[in-house]
Amino acid sequence: QVQFVESGGGLVQPGGSLRLSCAASGSIGSSYSMGWYRQAPGKQRDFVARKSSIGRTYYADSVRGRFTISRDNTKNTVVLQMNSLQPEDTAVYYCNAIDSYGRNPYNWGQGTQVTVSS
Repeated sequence: QVQFVESGGGLVQPGGSLRLSCAASGSIGSSYSMGWYRQAPGKQRDFVARKSSIGRTYYADSVRGRFTISRDNTKNTVVLQMNSLQPEDTAVYYCNAIDSYGRNPYNWGQGTQVTVSS
């Protein structure tokens, strides 16, 4: 079974940057996209960004132009470069695969906390 371990979160001031990493163990479907999600306290988990197996990317409107997703298929890692962070970006960030139906086929990891505060 595939497991995900997110890292790189922390406390950063508004306007700052963080680089989140996701390490996946096990075999991910070769045609699956990889995505980042976030969940703020008391809110649902929201989509942030995804990158397909052929390199296509898509971002939520709230992060487009500020965040960049990348992936290394060989190492089964996904990175989210977060720039120009705002307090509204504060959340626990998760990664997961995305299948052809838009589903997340694997269990969620623990996530990594991102806190943007002055």
